Amino acid sequence: MKTNRLLVIFALSVNAIVASAQIHSKSGSADADKQMSLNPVVVTGSGHHQRLGVTATPVHVLSAKEIKEQGITTFADALTHTMPQLSMAPNAMGSQLRLNGLGGKYILILINGHKLSGDISNNADLNRINMARVKRIEVLDGAASSLYGSDAIAGVINIITDQPTGNLVSATSNSRVSGKGQFTEQVNVDIYSHGFGSYTSFSHDRADSYRINPLEYVKGEEDKTQQSLSPLFTGYRNNLVSQRFTWQTTKQLAFNAGMEYGYKKTDRPNTNPDITGGLDYEMRYKSLRWNVGGIYKWNSRNSIQTDFTVDRYRYGKEYDVETKTYKVGDYVQSKKQRTMDGEVKAILGLTQNSTTIFGVDWRNDMLVTTSGNIDNNAYTLSGYGQHEMALPLHLKATVGARYTYHKEFGSRLTPKVALMFSNGPIRLRATYSNGFRAPGLDELYYRYFSVNRGKPQVSFGNKNLKSEASHYVSLGAEYRVSRFSLSVMGYINRINDMIIKDNIKLTDPLREMLKAEFPEMTDEQANKMTSYAHYVNSDKGDVKGLQVNIYANPVDGFNFNVNYAYTYARSKSGDEWQILDRSIKNALTLSASYSRAWGIYRLSANVNGRLQSKTYYAAYEDAPGYGVWNINTTHTFSLARHLTVEPSLGIDNIFNKTDNRIDSSLRRYALYSPGRMLVAGLKIKL
Repeated sequence: MKTNRLLVIFALSVNAIVASAQIHSKSGSADADKQMSLNPVVVTGSGHHQRLGVTATPVHVLSAKEIKEQGITTFADALTHTMPQLSMAPNAMGSQLRLNGLGGKYILILINGHKLSGDISNNADLNRINMARVKRIEVLDGAASSLYGSDAIAGVINIITDQPTGNLVSATSNSRVSGKGQFTEQVNVDIYSHGFGSYTSFSHDRADSYRINPLEYVKGEEDKTQQSLSPLFTGYRNNLVSQRFTWQTTKQLAFNAGMEYGYKKTDRPNTNPDITGGLDYEMRYKSLRWNVGGIYKWNSRNSIQTDFTVDRYRYGKEYDVETKTYKVGDYVQSKKQRTMDGEVKAILGLTQNSTTIFGVDWRNDMLVTTSGNIDNNAYTLSGYGQHEMALPLHLKATVGARYTYHKEFGSRLTPKVALMFSNGPIRLRATYSNGFRAPGLDELYYRYFSVNRGKPQVSFGNKNLKSEASHYVSLGAEYRVSRFSLSVMGYINRINDMIIKDNIKLTDPLREMLKAEFPEMTDEQANKMTSYAHYVNSDKGDVKGLQVNIYANPVDGFNFNVNYAYTYARSKSGDEWQILDRSIKNALTLSASYSRAWGIYRLSANVNGRLQSKTYYAAYEDAPGYGVWNINTTHTFSLARHLTVEPSLGIDNIFNKTDNRIDSSLRRYALYSPGRMLVAGLKIKL
């Protein structure tokens, strides 16, 4: 019965994908908007701006219009509501992002083509992404190290931000509130005059911690339960402030500079002597990112650009309960990171039917940690080139390669070859590319000894590690006409030399070595140990997948999307293959929306859903699959030439789907929703 109700709602709703062209482009007619919905301008796949329909390396595009219509205010929701190949597991140490079965350390996240640095347990802090400035999000599946270097093994997520050049002065306020203390406020103030632009943003995002089931099984006694405070979802308070300037001195020359400051603090239950799961401290995160750059275009097809970015990130524990060691308000830093990145890139139209890219990139990563005793850095120097050309017989080819030299692991060459056949509405694509991931500074330099609940632990980094490497092959077919598109893509991604922690059994000589390495270790602690951990290149990975994407605009104002992803992800340790942790075999996202205007009023109604099969865990219980549906309506009132008011109202998790199992030490989750919630928002634009 729920399915029938859902189909009725689905048939009456719509969702338009309207992707923007490059920065400074102006909005066109309604017909042009329809064309851009099916054929947006993208940059991530090829490294330069071109229409999606003519690029040999396609990407998935999520536009600001689609984000608004679905009532999305967080980066995690933007990805998981629309792209089934992506999944998210939120926790206090940052959202555990997965793309095509692979975890956060294999996913490169970019903002305007530059890496978002600073991570928590190999996961980028996604709360640093300012959704108030998002113009579109581009997701490139598979290895892309020929253009983007390290970490681009599972794929690349590139957030393109917006700097409007229309009104002399404009201001926007966008608020959203729902249950469990979820509240978002975003404010933009933009000034543009005679080639100079100033873009100021403030974003506040907050949510309360919550559990679905207050009970947990007593560890080791599965027939007994007890109350617990340990949250399923970890609450937080997050603030972002950013300022960006642009200056177009002539038609050929432009400069830009920007800075962004972020502050985030968790909001978890405090320690309670009567109930387990409370904590003495909150995690506190701070970030500061600034960049300068410029571009010189001597004609429409030839340009050279340069960028320099510094990204600082640190986090630690701030105590809100007095302990034997710390007072309320004490802060203990856990990790401090700094990245400096400089790049020079030329985009050249050497012939009428080709585009050539050359670039050099220098990067220096620095890491200081309290646990692990790291205070070190590693630099990378890279040079890359790519040539894209039209060939006879309706063919288009892209060939490229990147040479990378790393301070510790040495050199690596990562090539790419892509071929596209295009004739009328039919497009066939084939890609082979390499990806690599440089060892992290923690994996290189870790030196860690601790005693956790009486159990001593030791871990060592390894300066002799090799980079992880992947071979990616994809084949795809696409049918695209003015109001409809269908694409199917299959791929294989194979990874060698995966870095893992190897447990080494202790012998008496090794035990003496550890005591000499860590003088604070007592004889009793050393005798309790049976092994220690050491980072090594050991495992192999194998990911196979299929993606199907359907978009239709049967009549004006009525659109829908269906996206399906099948992923079979495995890793091999020794001679044994096993399914990768947190991988999902089947996932489906659907969305539909309807939009119509009456005079000064426009209605947009959207229904979207995500359905996925169980999530796999090797050492824990598999998390059950689920289906969650949301509805959002936006009501736009153009009250004056320079005043627009947009109230919105919706329901998250229409059918109140939750995972209310009793918690246990072997239990893991895939669905984190607290249940059905009313969502209200208000956007005012001047």
